[in-house]
Amino acid sequence: MEFDGTSSRGEGDVGLRRSLEEVHGSVGIPSGGGWFRRFLAFCGPGYLVSVGYMDPGNWATCLAGGSKFGYTLLSVVLVSNLMAMVLQALSARLGIAAGMDLAQACRMHYRPWVGYVLWMACELAIIACDLAEVIGTALALHLLFGIPMVWGAVLTVLDAFLVLLLMRRGFRWLEAFIIVLILLISGCFAVQIAAASPRFSDLLGGLIPSAQIVRDPQMLYLAIGILGATVMPHNLYLHSSIVQTRAIDGSVAGRRSACRWAALDSSLALGMAFFVNAAILVLAAAVFHRAGRTDVAEIADAHALLSPPLGGGLAAGLFGVALLASGLNSTVTGTLAGQIVMEGFLDLRLKPWARRLLTRGLAVIPVVLVTAWTGEKATGPLLVLSQVILSMQLPFAVIPLVQFVSSRKVMGELVVPRWISAFAWGLAALVVGMNIRLLWDILRG
Repeated sequence: MEFDGTSSRGEGDVGLRRSLEEVHGSVGIPSGGGWFRRFLAFCGPGYLVSVGYMDPGNWATCLAGGSKFGYTLLSVVLVSNLMAMVLQALSARLGIAAGMDLAQACRMHYRPWVGYVLWMACELAIIACDLAEVIGTALALHLLFGIPMVWGAVLTVLDAFLVLLLMRRGFRWLEAFIIVLILLISGCFAVQIAAASPRFSDLLGGLIPSAQIVRDPQMLYLAIGILGATVMPHNLYLHSSIVQTRAIDGSVAGRRSACRWAALDSSLALGMAFFVNAAILVLAAAVFHRAGRTDVAEIADAHALLSPPLGGGLAAGLFGVALLASGLNSTVTGTLAGQIVMEGFLDLRLKPWARRLLTRGLAVIPVVLVTAWTGEKATGPLLVLSQVILSMQLPFAVIPLVQFVSSRKVMGELVVPRWISAFAWGLAALVVGMNIRLLWDILRG
């Protein structure tokens, strides 16, 4: 893909409207005080991004991987999160250094037809992610309150109004809501892991990558599903935009400092996401795989089967609460990502509620049809498939991101060092290679 633009600095130079204009630069950064005050000022965007790394799609892939293969795929969760930390730090750097989000950069520096292709790929990724959120939230409502899956899926449309309410009160309110739900999810899994008592030696062994993952087509399929569920393509667009909600000092030194704070924020948040993802896989390995139940791939089955081995209904209840919190969290970030992508690629601005209803409607329809036709058992494979689709879209986001942050034309003095650029290109090659291998296995049946 070849650059096709003349400028890269600031909104006025390139004629771009500000990303998320209604909250752009709305969070103040203290000029004095200790490092902790500055850290708190920058803390928030990373947690919004981390939500996409612990959504219901992750539950399906990690649950299936843990029950079928024990702790083996734990290394994939670790590698995926490390990749995510690097890519999200680069995404934040693009937003801070270039003053534009990834979608805007694509529109500005690529030929129009390339931009449209990338936009369609990103929209497909958002719909696939939304599909996972609809299934997860509807399933949680069914497990906790007995609401039929079809009606639960329809009810998820109403979350557009939750986003509107939070955004109306200010971006920090939105971030606070997300962080509270993340802490709730983490607390639920901490209790369940303590009750499951996994073997520590097996857990550590699972963190070491195995060649069997590449050789076994079933294991590779789930591994790429975990990769797609962990490294979310639309999160790269999201992060490059929401870091601009901070009132950053526009000097080179000020932007360089902001890049460091943003990277710290996202790395800590993604560390918590790793705990949640690893906890799902470890829970499945310790409770189901250890007992010979290698066929547990459905979230509903996991919920029903948790109570007997863990000695009561508390574990199953916490499982359902965490799933509901995960689904609600993901809907918020999906709304923002959809808005950012549409505004950035097309310069088309819809009301947030209209944009949310549009993408959520496209996700609700297949869930309702599949559930009505085949019943709830088909939602598990649909969840895993949605994550594989996400993984297929990753190159369309990762390659432009790496190209932009490696370009002095786009980044100016904050262009990444060559060794970081080389490492990032290596990650991009790994993503593309894994997807090619998956496609080859699918074509071979």
